[in-house]
Amino acid sequence: MKNNFLRTLAVVMTMVMVLSISLVFAEDTGIPKRSDIAEQYKWKLEHIYKTTADWEKDYATVQKELLPQIAEYKGKLGDPSTVLECLQLSDRIGTIVDRLYVYAGMSADQNNADNVASELASRAESLNTASSEAQSFMVPELMGKSAEVLKQDYVNNTAFKDYKYYFTKLLNQKAHILSDAEEKLLAMTGDMAASPEDIFGKVTTADIEIPVMKDKEGNEFKLTRGKFSAMLSNPDRAMRKEAFEKHFATYDKVKNTLAATLSAEVNKNVFNAKARKYNSALEASVTGNNNIPVAVYDNLVESVNNNLDYLHKYVSLRKKVMDVDKIHYYDMYTALVDDFEIRVEYDDAKKMVKEGLKPMGTEYGKLIDTAFADNWIDVYETENKTTGGYSWGSYDTHPYILLNYNDTMNEMFTVAHELGHAMHSNYTNSNQKYRNSNYTTFLAEVASTTNEFLMQDYMMKHAKSNQEKLYLINNMVENIRGSVYTQIMYAEFEKVIHEKVEAGEALSADSMNELWGKLMEKYYGADFEVDPLVKLWWSRIPHFYMNFYVYNYATGIAGAYPLSQGILKGEKGAVDKYMGFLKAGDSDYPVEILKSAGVDMTSTKPVDDLLKLFNELVDEMEQILREEGKIE
Repeated sequence: MKNNFLRTLAVVMTMVMVLSISLVFAEDTGIPKRSDIAEQYKWKLEHIYKTTADWEKDYATVQKELLPQIAEYKGKLGDPSTVLECLQLSDRIGTIVDRLYVYAGMSADQNNADNVASELASRAESLNTASSEAQSFMVPELMGKSAEVLKQDYVNNTAFKDYKYYFTKLLNQKAHILSDAEEKLLAMTGDMAASPEDIFGKVTTADIEIPVMKDKEGNEFKLTRGKFSAMLSNPDRAMRKEAFEKHFATYDKVKNTLAATLSAEVNKNVFNAKARKYNSALEASVTGNNNIPVAVYDNLVESVNNNLDYLHKYVSLRKKVMDVDKIHYYDMYTALVDDFEIRVEYDDAKKMVKEGLKPMGTEYGKLIDTAFADNWIDVYETENKTTGGYSWGSYDTHPYILLNYNDTMNEMFTVAHELGHAMHSNYTNSNQKYRNSNYTTFLAEVASTTNEFLMQDYMMKHAKSNQEKLYLINNMVENIRGSVYTQIMYAEFEKVIHEKVEAGEALSADSMNELWGKLMEKYYGADFEVDPLVKLWWSRIPHFYMNFYVYNYATGIAGAYPLSQGILKGEKGAVDKYMGFLKAGDSDYPVEILKSAGVDMTSTKPVDDLLKLFNELVDEMEQILREEGKIE
């Protein structure tokens, strides 16, 4: 069945620069309660289920009626008509289970201390496992047929037009599909397999100690993850350093727990890959159902490593501008423009995003209006709310967006980013059948980063001063740095820790700290100081619990760049091709879907062009700074 249960977490990455800090609420002594937030700034989960009783009704329908029904098909998938009935029932189950899971998950995310919501989420997870277990016989039975029969009776049968791609993928995966008993056994591990991510979430949102800081006026405030992200842009270096040390010190206290948790995640991935007869966990993840060559991943890491001089040059430029001996982690997110601040309140951000995305056309704009007006978005940070940001939803509901908006330019870009995800989901669900609606992670970040490129262009065209232009150039540089250099450093780390486990080595906090430190030295160069605490950076990354997810940020922005340029230049058919991409969902292999839109990710050209742009922008920044006397 469709795997739509992992949130597309777009935790606020270092994709754009933040130039000012302004706390959303008047008092910084605590985090507001959900009841303190106006209804217009909260999502409406009642669009999914009006009451918990309605949720329970659907739950009972799946558990007591539909799962027993589909179990009756076991051993009976002989003729095409029976197979079609079984697949249609499977889709019905998947649609309802998705809806149950999304409602329960978002209910918990809006308040992780809500025990009722947490229980619903746990039950939804268990139901998902039970659903997978009940249907685990399907693929082995179908794959027991010869390739010729499958092609004739299913791939080439017009009655199965909605399942043609499904059977195409199964045929290509035949060597990795196990026996009925083995598939059932793997399906039974669902709850256990979800434990590392669940534990990471609980430790980092509910159990970790939130440090307290004082602002310049001496007022105390809690240094939540959202506040920490904003503090990294503070012009006061001493405050940035204090925020960095206090925030990372909280992870230092639980580093062994988080190391064991990440080690469990890696071992799970390695186990699943071996069970399905793949050569590695990396191959199982990227090739799997999506048919993405491992070479795409490896070439991406190699290409970025071959162009680290561009990043070293940028770090050196920062060192000159900031006039410091070494650049530290907490120096990488500050403005390179003196006395330049932009505060963007949420209602203003909405207007800016609507204007910036106008090149996408009227239809796209109207859908954005709907998202803002119909409570798709949960805007502000509240007590026990999940940090970061994401877009999530199920097939038969509109998408939802979780934010922790803090009135910064960074968060305005996050709004555009998450709307990209939401629009992608909405167009896909409206144009594809359920079975083909779950677009892959390889494609997930293309729509979101296309929106960011459009917003960057809009802001640069409306810059009111040279300072603002310099900021916006730096904004684009940071976007590429965060999405390519940072994410590929993550990807390289993830590749190495899996390879270590596959080689029989154990992972620990110390070994992962050592690896992270070496990667930072390589990526950031001689002018960067690798502080001991920054080696714990790995312990904060939720994406490491998403099975080789992070490289998709790099491929996403590399794919988005040429698409956005075609739209901005008004190239004939550019918007139509892009809309075709949004509507394609999972109807073909992701590399092929991008090729149809005009981008070939099997080539190094998209990444090479993007890193070339990065280098040109750094040179342009340096030239402006010299002309203005900021550096010699």
